[in-house]
Amino acid sequence: MIIENLSIPDVKLIKPRVFTDERGFFTQTYHYEQYRDAGIDVRFVQDNWSRSTKGVLRGLHYQLKHPQDKLVSVIRGEVFDVAVDIRNGSPTFGEWVGAILSEKNHHQLFVPKGFAHGFCVLSDKVDFVYKCSDFYTPGDEYGIRWNDPEVGIKWPSLDELIISDRDLGLPFFMDVIYFD
Repeated sequence: MIIENLSIPDVKLIKPRVFTDERGFFTQTYHYEQYRDAGIDVRFVQDNWSRSTKGVLRGLHYQLKHPQDKLVSVIRGEVFDVAVDIRNGSPTFGEWVGAILSEKNHHQLFVPKGFAHGFCVLSDKVDFVYKCSDFYTPGDEYGIRWNDPEVGIKWPSLDELIISDRDLGLPFFMDVIYFD
């Protein structure tokens, strides 16, 4: 596996080894010791799976009392995945990184605690899976508006975006509670 530091070094792009032949492919999606040895020493306690259609934009979400490290990947389709640094005092506070994750490239993104996370679906359908280091806790849900000009995420251009009313009503970056 190859692990790349992105422009925000705490967010990692992981490129697992993929073995292909005429029957299909095999890849290992997680091995605790290999990830630990590569600097991702996290105990994951919950796996999530979401299915969405083209143009769905989810996020940017985070938790404060029960923050989660996340290891995200796509098992069908393609997304543009984004992490925004909301750690007070961080040298990259307010900056974002993004990566294309797809069933073809098998890439994963490690999004540590202290980041808001979101994605936009580029394919007709996507199955998006992620491991979390803490359990989901209702009431500990926060977010940042997806199109906040202060953050300036360069989302892919799509004919139509499908965004939940909840996500459309999220506050702008300057109005959110940050991660300490």
